Amino acid sequence: MNALLAHFSNPDAVARYAEGPPRFVPGFADLQRMAALMLAERAPTDARVLVLGAGGGLEMKVFAEAHPGWTFDGVDPAGEMLRLAERTLGPLASRARLHEGYVDDAPEGPFDAAACLLTLHFLPADERRRTLVEIRRRLRPGAPFVMAHASAPRDAREDWLARYAAFAVASGVDPAQAEGARAAVAAQLHMLSPEEDEAILRHAGFQTVTPFYAAFAWRGWAAYA
Repeated sequence: MNALLAHFSNPDAVARYAEGPPRFVPGFADLQRMAALMLAERAPTDARVLVLGAGGGLEMKVFAEAHPGWTFDGVDPAGEMLRLAERTLGPLASRARLHEGYVDDAPEGPFDAAACLLTLHFLPADERRRTLVEIRRRLRPGAPFVMAHASAPRDAREDWLARYAAFAVASGVDPAQAEGARAAVAAQLHMLSPEEDEAILRHAGFQTVTPFYAAFAWRGWAAYA
């Protein structure tokens, strides 16, 4: 985790951050819009929304533009990424409070909705479970939560990682860079199977776990506190 934090604290890497997700995550923009729609099904028009892994601000900007009454608490361990989030949000930043740290540094809430996109795969299973428990504890009863991250069956993981790299190359990434990214994902991410991810959500106390996104090695779910 320290190496990842160092990467996301590097100003040069942060400056290029927004280029990455659309080239490595199929349907990235649609994932953000779908996440906003899933939250809006149950969140009020004046919802207070917790966003964990908010550095960069990409999803907060999509959520804020779609729902002018929502306000946000965004949490991320990398201060440089939070500064990027503020720049990304621009005038929308007045509706967001940004907190440097991890889930324990998030406000107590209660929140009307929560999101965690492209983040939980950095955490091993036990820490992921604890993080989800803490998110659930901060939500109002019945409030929606969306998460999406790398998740693939254990017996076919190498195939999915190869497709991850192939999609990046098809999106214009240099093949050597794509292979390096594939190797980094294999070595550094704590990728669980979709079944394991769903079980952890339920163990954390979430109900009605609903898959809403699947794209090669990526999966997304909605669930309710």
